Amino acid sequence: MDLNGRRVSRETQERLEHFVALFQKWAKSINLTAPSTISDAWKRHIADSAQIFQLQQQPAHWTDLGSGGGFPGIITAIFLAETKDGWVDLVESNNKKAAFLRTALRETGARGTVHALRIEDAPSVIKSVDLVSARALAELDKLFHFIQPWAEENGALKSMLHKGRDYRRELDKAHGSWSFDLVEHPSAVEQDSVILEISNLRRLV
Repeated sequence: MDLNGRRVSRETQERLEHFVALFQKWAKSINLTAPSTISDAWKRHIADSAQIFQLQQQPAHWTDLGSGGGFPGIITAIFLAETKDGWVDLVESNNKKAAFLRTALRETGARGTVHALRIEDAPSVIKSVDLVSARALAELDKLFHFIQPWAEENGALKSMLHKGRDYRRELDKAHGSWSFDLVEHPSAVEQDSVILEISNLRRLV
């Protein structure tokens, strides 16, 4: 199986397939994502989320913010299951979605823990972070507020953030209050979308 032009092992493929079945089942009763995207989960969600790990293929400690339906956090955790190293802390305040995420981790054997708490409270529980991910969560300025405590703790912290076509306006706004290094990775799935790789995040004002 290929995802974004990269080979995926049979073991990981089976885990992803099981996750998609769970996602489609649970999405019938709780709002995991926009209903119009459920039937096309492989392209709209799995392939899109897989880019995060494919750009940072290392068994690191991730924190995924606003994990919702498991994108990209569960997908990263599934890839880490093959490495037998690394971990994902998934932060999701909605208890029903958190229950889904726990079920997905358990049934796929993915490497992660679910924290049913507000993102603002997460740094007091999740102390050590190498990489932060978020998809369709908030504008960059707000995301940077969430990420700042971990950036202060770890100067080598990187954030991998999915953004749509309006991302340049968000970057311009964020530059008014934040200093950061940026690498733009064009999306392999969605035209005009990007993965923003942020490092050396520091608040200016």
